[in-house]
Amino acid sequence: MHATLPLLQSTEFPHLSRRQLTTLQVNLGYRCNQTCVHCHVNAGPNRTEMMDGETLALIPSILTARGIGTLDLTGGAPELHQGFRPLVQAASALGVKVIDRCNLTILFEPDQEDLAEFLAQHRVEVVASLPCYSLANVDRQRGEGVFDKSIAALQQLNALGYGHAGSGLTLNLVYNPQGAVLPPEQTKLQADYKRELFAHFGIVFNELFTLANMPIQRFGSMLISKGQFNDYMRLLKENFAAANLDSVMCRNLVSVDWQGFLYDCDFNQQLGLALPAARNGQGRPHLRDLLTDDPAGRPIRVADHCYGCTAGQGSSCGGALQE
Repeated sequence: MHATLPLLQSTEFPHLSRRQLTTLQVNLGYRCNQTCVHCHVNAGPNRTEMMDGETLALIPSILTARGIGTLDLTGGAPELHQGFRPLVQAASALGVKVIDRCNLTILFEPDQEDLAEFLAQHRVEVVASLPCYSLANVDRQRGEGVFDKSIAALQQLNALGYGHAGSGLTLNLVYNPQGAVLPPEQTKLQADYKRELFAHFGIVFNELFTLANMPIQRFGSMLISKGQFNDYMRLLKENFAAANLDSVMCRNLVSVDWQGFLYDCDFNQQLGLALPAARNGQGRPHLRDLLTDDPAGRPIRVADHCYGCTAGQGSSCGGALQE
């Protein structure tokens, strides 16, 4: 795989600093039941990196110590971690909103048959990957048979109340472009998704999040292999919108890797760009440091991939930054 960090470090991206920490995004491990072309984590069935029990046990204490209102669980497929369910239960008991970044097909893996019911029971917000509403496009990006399983999973979630107005069970979908292009306008694409999914499959959902593909890991390596890396970076920079700087996710989010180390965002995590050192300057910032250290006001580490979050309508874990 081609390394992209050397191509990204020299940057003119504007300086940013942190605000109050409101979201703890935790990567529980890189093991996944899918292998997707656009995956910036390079996850897959053969990855073995998983968070240990000692690190996992710190998370509820961190949520309390920092007054964090949202726990955002990701992977890989976070549900494959044996500590996923106890962590969801502990966070929910604290009144923290839990987000599960779900690939949908995980609902049909062994020992996951009751996963949808578990998520509904604990009012977990499901953010589900569905890169298109057509079979051919989804299977091309995610593998044969993924679309049919994804539709079945969405129908299962709908049957439990997810996506229905007034249910309190939030189901959001995620769109990634197929190639080296910016996502289309989110509101219009959301209307297309809602129309097509309901007309053909009776599926309803709350919102569609459009996310730009980041020029790192598997996708970045593919761009280099095809000779498209420089063109894609040019596209991102030419569409830079300064208005997006105020609401990029790194302002209020800390990303935690499977070892417990801290980063400004999930993309920095995959590039190995650790959160700037704590105020005492002792070592690499770790989850346990958040028990006593508040990162507010600290500078955010930026590089050229940050243009991916600020191009056009903007891109974040919650979708477009501007309508």
